[in-house]
Amino acid sequence: MTDKNPCQACGACCAYSQNWPRFSTEDDAALDLIPAALVNDRGSGMRCDGDRCAALAGNIGQATSCTIYAARPEVCRTCMPGDAECAMARRKFALAVLI
Repeated sequence: MTDKNPCQACGACCAYSQNWPRFSTEDDAALDLIPAALVNDRGSGMRCDGDRCAALAGNIGQATSCTIYAARPEVCRTCMPGDAECAMARRKFALAVLI
């Protein structure tokens, strides 16, 4: 895990729940930037494979990246390393909680 960006060695928040990567405050222009193949059938959030967001590349807890990082939903932008959501997701994958 790097000190600069622990998220690139984690990805737990992107695989925590298929209900988490939802759309909330995005306007139509922002949503249009997300490839349609990555949007769920309801149009309410990101498509997931199980609980894992379809835009997540890599292996949880090792090396991950978001394939649409610049266009990711607001909920993804607000999850910060070490916050309550981060800790909850990391616990699901038995990863140490960031301090």
